[in-house]
Amino acid sequence: MTSARIGAIEVVRVEEMLTPGFDPAFLFPDWDPAILDRHPQLREPTFRDPDSGRLMSSMQSWLVRAGNDVIIVDTGCGNGKTRSAPAFRRFHDLATPYLDRLAAAGVRPEDVTLVVNTHLHVDHVGWNTQWVGDRWVPTFPNARYVWGQVETDHWLDPAGGLAVQPEAAEVIEDSVRPVLDAGLVDFVSDGDQLRPGLVFRAAPGHTVGQLQLWIESDGEAGVFTADCLHQPIQIYEPGWNSRFCELPEAAVATRTALLEAAAATDAVIFPSHFGAPHAGRIGRRPGGYTFLPLPSAGRPS
Repeated sequence: MTSARIGAIEVVRVEEMLTPGFDPAFLFPDWDPAILDRHPQLREPTFRDPDSGRLMSSMQSWLVRAGNDVIIVDTGCGNGKTRSAPAFRRFHDLATPYLDRLAAAGVRPEDVTLVVNTHLHVDHVGWNTQWVGDRWVPTFPNARYVWGQVETDHWLDPAGGLAVQPEAAEVIEDSVRPVLDAGLVDFVSDGDQLRPGLVFRAAPGHTVGQLQLWIESDGEAGVFTADCLHQPIQIYEPGWNSRFCELPEAAVATRTALLEAAAATDAVIFPSHFGAPHAGRIGRRPGGYTFLPLPSAGRPS
């Protein structure tokens, strides 16, 4: 189980699933296989499945303990949800032991005080709700759910996110609206503080209103990167966007700024989809950056 401490704040990974995901040439329109020769680390089976050639893809939450708060950052895909679109087929009608894994980390749904959705895509909001009786209800009944005001407006506007990704309508209906209807959502924007030492920063590009969540505690730093980074490949090639980025130029600018800030502050990055060990630091190399997974950086895994 990947875990780390950022000063007084503990971060633990809670896995939903870890599988070979996309063919790299599909995920990255700029894909050049020569990158694997330039950076052999990217060939490691934790990052690229040797049999299929597909990139390993993690669906997960980050569990954060900060003072009296128990915080979930992003909630994966969820169980039993209809995902009709071909692009979403691997998220359709799942039955994963996610809540059991959360319990193994010492947390029951009712213990969670805050749920953060960095953006409102299918693989970041699924466990916001679960099916009880005849309807979708919030999974974490005692928590405030926190997500971006800009992101909310974008996805609730039929001419916004749903015009770009109409297949997400199912996601909004079963994983976003029930939480809104329950009155559990607090909207945030760039610079807002979740709790002392936990600050949101705007990260537009992958979606219009995506947010990063930065940790600062006892002189140490960390960042939940959302989908500014899908794969370690983008640390070596920051100009490579995934095909799912709504604003390509903004996505590159956001990613470049993130890498520079993480390298400058020695921050631990907590991406959403990296293969094992799922987190690490950003080092510098001539002309760019390199990925230092947590064990290589001398921290617990």
